[in-house]
Amino acid sequence: MNKDWEDRTTAAWATFDDYPEERAADFRALIDALVAELPDGSPLGPFERACAWDSTGHSEKAAPLYREALARGLDGYKGRRAKIQLSSSLRNIGQAEEGVKLLTPELDGPSDELDDAVRACLALCLSSLGRDREALSLVLGALAPHLPRYQRSMANYARALAEPAE
Repeated sequence: MNKDWEDRTTAAWATFDDYPEERAADFRALIDALVAELPDGSPLGPFERACAWDSTGHSEKAAPLYREALARGLDGYKGRRAKIQLSSSLRNIGQAEEGVKLLTPELDGPSDELDDAVRACLALCLSSLGRDREALSLVLGALAPHLPRYQRSMANYARALAEPAE
């Protein structure tokens, strides 16, 4: 879409905290109005609607919309966001295994500022499946580069947690 639409959508999201829980429907209506301006078949429509449902506590309504956005070809940065957010929604509705399958390939994808979010969400999905050592390994691995000291040690500990016990 054009920059004006993107700017207005960004501005709408910047007001999200102005909508208390009892006015969540008003926020979703704001997003729906922006989505109505998009051309038919745009992957941005279901993505933005999914984000609005998800952010207002309705993972069960968000998940199919994220899937639709991805099926329509949402890719790049927003496509990666959709995968992260879909995985989180799936975990929330008891489908963590599907979240793991969706995010695991992202570990080997091109690196960007969402890498830590991929690992954090994947760790939550793994933990929901009782795979806490793998989850902790991902979280420590994501944290290690941000530490002022002990980066190498934490990265090694993270790898050791993911290795099978002897």
